[in-house]
Amino acid sequence: MPRLSEVIAALENLWPAERAESWDAVGTVVGEPDQEVTRVLFAVDPVQEIVDEAVKLGADLLVTHHPLYLRGTTTVAASHFKGRVVHTLIKNDIALHVAHTNADSADPGVSDALAGALDLRVVGPLVPDPTDSSGRRGLGRVCELDPPMTVREIAARAAERLPATAQGIRVAGDPEATVRTIAVSGGSGDSLFDQVRAAGVDAFLTADLRHHPVSEFIAARAHSPLALLDAAHWATEWPWCELAAAQLDEISDRHGWDLRVHVSRTVTDPWTSHSPSPGAPN
Repeated sequence: MPRLSEVIAALENLWPAERAESWDAVGTVVGEPDQEVTRVLFAVDPVQEIVDEAVKLGADLLVTHHPLYLRGTTTVAASHFKGRVVHTLIKNDIALHVAHTNADSADPGVSDALAGALDLRVVGPLVPDPTDSSGRRGLGRVCELDPPMTVREIAARAAERLPATAQGIRVAGDPEATVRTIAVSGGSGDSLFDQVRAAGVDAFLTADLRHHPVSEFIAARAHSPLALLDAAHWATEWPWCELAAAQLDEISDRHGWDLRVHVSRTVTDPWTSHSPSPGAPN
């Protein structure tokens, strides 16, 4: 069986910490480098529900997309929910490793997984990484649809293919407009509106779209009649867990590690229900 330090080295090769955004907190949060690893669980959120799942599974390593401590802390007391996560991990000899924005910009990365879930053909990154001479790494992905679909049809496909959430898929724009090219970005994406406009695509699918940025974006649509599709944050990033698990499976086979790699299907999207307004547009 490999030691944790060996598995972490393989994960760091996939998602180097130095490629994370400067504000991010990635890497190993909890773990003894010499402990043996036999079972790994991938998930989006390092919340207690997921940690309890790792304990029940008998996992030695939990890999999440979202950081546990993004802005630092002065305590890991179990009286706080994040401290309780740390205590549970340590008591059960479970390591925690985070790959966040370094996995967003990877090749393949979070947006490749999102595009794959929707059967979109990736053309290239939406925001290319200037350090990548191959032009494949970067944030978001620009994709093509073959054959073209309407905005309504691509929204229905996203609702069907992505994990079910209370939100579903919201649309801003003409639902009958034709989509030949689409940009996708897993997670919060309204900071990328300028790059989306510059890409000249017909639609943009992402998450966490806010009222004012969308209102201003739509108001300027006369020069670029582009549709916006807003999915749940968790749902747009969950496909990466399957991609990442497959990558670690391949590494395990290559090294003869015989790791058991799992993907959590526990829904950790914080929204739990949705009541449509009577008479609201469908």
